[in-house]
Amino acid sequence: VERPAFIPAHRHHRVDISDITEPLEGHVAPGAHHVETFLDFVRAWDRAEPMLIHCYAGVSRSTAAAYIAVCALAPHRDEAETARLLRRLSPTATPNLLLVKHADRLLGRNQRMVRAIEAIGRGEECAEGVPFAFEIA
Repeated sequence: VERPAFIPAHRHHRVDISDITEPLEGHVAPGAHHVETFLDFVRAWDRAEPMLIHCYAGVSRSTAAAYIAVCALAPHRDEAETARLLRRLSPTATPNLLLVKHADRLLGRNQRMVRAIEAIGRGEECAEGVPFAFEIA
């Protein structure tokens, strides 16, 4: 996906990774550096307008990124409660666990993010995920 010309470069962040949780030849596994650059981008967000997070199907990478963003921007929120909210908002969400594992470590969450996502399990089977919006307070 190319950045639309009307969106300034500093307001666009692209993470080129494959939707995998284990190394696979010919694919780019999510790494800690991918999550670090995403966290830098999220933390620089001025919140003047909504942030759009998307991936190919809206099921795994984008739902993990949205969950990670909420955990980073609202550290007081309970990880499990946020994961349950994600499940209610999008029954198809299946956050990429490798992205969540890296974020959990980087954010010092002591496996709480990982356990929360494991607890909600896989989402409903679909071709495209159900769009949703998180409110960050």
